[in-house]
Amino acid sequence: MRSVLAVVVALVAVAGVVVGCAAAGATPGGLPGMSQGAEPPAVTTTAVPGRTDVDPGGEISVSAPDAALQGIALTAADGRTVAGAVTPDGHRWAATEALGYGKAYTWSGVAVGADGGTTPVAGGFSTVSPERVVRAQFAQPDDATVGVAAPIAIQFDGPVTDKAAAERALTVRTSVPTEGSWGWLPDDAMGSRVHWRPKEYWQPGTVIDVSADLYGVALGDGAYGREDLTSHMTVGRSQIVRADVTSHRMVVIRDGQQVMDVPASYGLGSDPNRITRSGVHVVTEKFDNKRMTSAQYGYDLIEHWAVRMSNNGEFIHANPASAGAQGSSNVTHGCVNLSTADARAYYDTAIYGDPVEVTNSPVALSAADGDVYDWAIDWDTWRGMSALP
Repeated sequence: MRSVLAVVVALVAVAGVVVGCAAAGATPGGLPGMSQGAEPPAVTTTAVPGRTDVDPGGEISVSAPDAALQGIALTAADGRTVAGAVTPDGHRWAATEALGYGKAYTWSGVAVGADGGTTPVAGGFSTVSPERVVRAQFAQPDDATVGVAAPIAIQFDGPVTDKAAAERALTVRTSVPTEGSWGWLPDDAMGSRVHWRPKEYWQPGTVIDVSADLYGVALGDGAYGREDLTSHMTVGRSQIVRADVTSHRMVVIRDGQQVMDVPASYGLGSDPNRITRSGVHVVTEKFDNKRMTSAQYGYDLIEHWAVRMSNNGEFIHANPASAGAQGSSNVTHGCVNLSTADARAYYDTAIYGDPVEVTNSPVALSAADGDVYDWAIDWDTWRGMSALP
């Protein structure tokens, strides 16, 4: 939780702070028009004058519980006025837009009490100046219909050392109660990444809204979040691929009903590098034509109706060249080979987040196999990968 620092304004004439004082020509004890003996009202602000490290994304407000705020303005050094609004009772003004990093701002206005006492709202402050700004980006498509194994994935373009602070800024809201957790994963892109997955597959029809309120958040080692993000998804039908490598077949279950059972060929079992990995893979993208190359195995081919199920090169795709092995033996380089007709039929139904459950393979899916291996991690271990208790 970001701390909000509110300080009662001292009623002393100190340069650079909000003060209550008599204007030139005032009658003793107050300003022109002020009743004799009127007390200057108390004023508090979350952006205290004189500070140089104000959170630009936090609450920026002025409050006077026993007075009416009049003419309140917050002005940047370039003369631009920050958008803001006063509450209907006139006791509180708050900015309605975020401030900039490393910028200077000045308060102006006055608080007028019921007895005529006044307190000017004045003084300046500056927002924090980051050593670096880190951008975050959702990996999943926005406003999309996704499969029941879809993770919520956020990629940061720089290291996040205060992972707890970042995680506190992340919120997942679901239309039905769903147990889940964030987990921080290793990142080879010199940044950081965090995924949220439910304990069990998503319930079909679940509406998911994610907010990443990262602007102004200190992410550690002088880094701050660049901007706030939101993402919206809806879980579609349940479609699960069951891929038993010893069966030489691929089965598709949709909403509890078997809709496909087709001959397949999996990775060659005698070569550990070619074995199709065992575990729950997740569909992330698909291509009607996909170039596939391997310097190690000496091929450079265009394959059709290719559905990616991991970043280690595993696809479900058409391959007429292995037609003689489909349904009887495993000869591929790790992909699931189908006939052209069967591959096209499956391709047409696959969406981001569909699970592909590979079983009876001697090599397990792991971090070495790409970005999305969330479901290969048991639930207790996954929960321990969160930065928060």
